[in-house]
Amino acid sequence: MPIAEDPEPRPSEGSEPGGSDPSGAGGKDPFADLVLDEEFIKAASVKEQSGRTRMLSARWKHTPPVDPGGRRSVNDGPAPKRRFGRKPKLQVVDPWGNPRPARRRRGLEWRTPLFIVLTVAVLLAALNVDALRTWLHGGADGSSAKAYAPVPTVAPETARPTSAPSKAPEEQPTLAHPWAGSPAEGWPTSMDAFGPKDAPDAIGVFSAEQVAAQVKLVKDYLAAANLDPKVIAGARPDAALAMLSRESQGRIGATLDKPSKEQDPTLWFARFDPREAIQIGDSAKVQGLITVEGDGDKGVLVHTDFTYVYALRPGPDAAKAPGSAQPSTKASQAPQDGTAKPVGLLVPADDAAGETWTTRTIVRRQQDFRFYDPARYRVDRAKLMVDKSATDIGNSACDVYDGFLHPQFDQFAAPGPDSTGPRSDPYDRSHDLPTTGGGDCGTVSRF
Repeated sequence: MPIAEDPEPRPSEGSEPGGSDPSGAGGKDPFADLVLDEEFIKAASVKEQSGRTRMLSARWKHTPPVDPGGRRSVNDGPAPKRRFGRKPKLQVVDPWGNPRPARRRRGLEWRTPLFIVLTVAVLLAALNVDALRTWLHGGADGSSAKAYAPVPTVAPETARPTSAPSKAPEEQPTLAHPWAGSPAEGWPTSMDAFGPKDAPDAIGVFSAEQVAAQVKLVKDYLAAANLDPKVIAGARPDAALAMLSRESQGRIGATLDKPSKEQDPTLWFARFDPREAIQIGDSAKVQGLITVEGDGDKGVLVHTDFTYVYALRPGPDAAKAPGSAQPSTKASQAPQDGTAKPVGLLVPADDAAGETWTTRTIVRRQQDFRFYDPARYRVDRAKLMVDKSATDIGNSACDVYDGFLHPQFDQFAAPGPDSTGPRSDPYDRSHDLPTTGGGDCGTVSRF
């Protein structure tokens, strides 16, 4: 029933049976039979946004989000090409999508240039190991790395020189440069380079061809006795002995069987004990002269005057050789260029460092060989008869008669009194050698 405050009739509360229209219009409620089950919720065309979505939508109205990169959709087009296969760096963002500054590790900025420098140093060292060793032993300023200029080639002699060879700059010979400071560097290495000044003529009963064959036999003997690498390494010189006559073979061979001061094999053969000294390479340097003359009824006389120079590196027992100091008590003496290598660091092996100190031994021999007339004397014309011989040896221990030469290495030199003998130049070929031995042990002015 209408009242004064509510002139319009109130709608029905819809509690009537059958679900009457709440507006009072008398129609049926359209939502009366609606059931809000799971199927209805999934089929809804409009869904309520979550609280986070509404919050971000409100924030992005004022502050649009920033694309951090690396996140692409199908609408972004093809991805850009990467250089060298590197992956793009992802930018760090906070939970709201804002870029966050990356953390920098303090104290690590110096490592990159250091790694670059170390890598370059290792590569350079690998390319030139010997130069690195020389730099380490000679100082950081590289004072030991000196320019090395080889001497020019020297032709065989055609006449006896009137003076000694000019002095070369004094340098310590090493495994890399075993002929440094020696005038023999440019000398020949084979007896084939030598011969008489002129082609030999017929002499006495011998034709020119026979004299040439005699000269060749002498050269073969000198090579077998003084240039054979096996003989230099200590082997018995059987090939050289086989070229001698029976008389000469018995006399010279006895020096090898029982070496002594009176019978010294080094006066005939160049042999080194491989435990003390080892030849560098397979060749020695040689310089000299061959002359031929007739000797009347006695036949032909072949004069030889040769100097042999041997470059040597220390063997495993070089420090124990005669005249050497023990490694525990003696350090190497420093040369003028400051490249001293202590004894304890020396490695006497085939792959020893290029700066390992070496030495040289110089042997000069003047020997005459006689070829008798086979019609007058009972001789074998294919054999050599040694008539005279004189030998001078530079850089070998004195008073040691075991059949071997004993060179002295500077890094193993033993301290002691100066030698009382004369000081001589082993390269001086301008004078004859004395035919008698003996005297005090002298010194050489160079080697």
